[in-house]
Amino acid sequence: MRHLILSITLLGAGGLILAACGGAANTNTAHIGNSISNAGSSVSNAVSSAANSVSNAVSGATASGPEGFMKDAAQGGMAEVKMGELASKNAKDPEVKKFGQMMVTDHGAAGKDLEALAKKKNVTLPADIGSHQSTYDKLSKMTGADFDQAYVNAMVSDHESDYSTFEKEAQNATDADVKAFAAKVAPVIKRHLDTIKAIQAKMK
Repeated sequence: MRHLILSITLLGAGGLILAACGGAANTNTAHIGNSISNAGSSVSNAVSSAANSVSNAVSGATASGPEGFMKDAAQGGMAEVKMGELASKNAKDPEVKKFGQMMVTDHGAAGKDLEALAKKKNVTLPADIGSHQSTYDKLSKMTGADFDQAYVNAMVSDHESDYSTFEKEAQNATDADVKAFAAKVAPVIKRHLDTIKAIQAKMK
């Protein structure tokens, strides 16, 4: 009888231990499940946030459209004219002086075409040269061979960027008039680029 009671007691204790272990396991499993769920939610939120950022960036780029192109082209063109005027005065190399004068003539003409286009489209063009101001300020303090080198390098960089932009607009612009303007000016910019690269090659 004593052995039977002892056996029952031990079985009861064992049951309690197993129950306790089972409870702990269930609790741990619940915690793990919650952690995985939370991690999944965080990843989902991060992906959603990234997608929104990309969407906003694309939307901003698309929003600029033909009007944004016209405004950028206006600032770039005015900058080429102003820096061309500097070159005609401050340059030492006759070819650099000549190139500077070509900038005044060609970009001045393109600027007039752009003004007429902007008026037709009811677009107000900027009166300043925007981000090109820092380059102009730097060049305005230079003369001679130092000016020549800095100006030529700036013109190569500017015209590479401008040609790419105008070519893209000439092919993809949604506005037919803007597309025609870009197509007209792109070959002029390419000629400028070829000319200034040839001058740069002689300097090296």
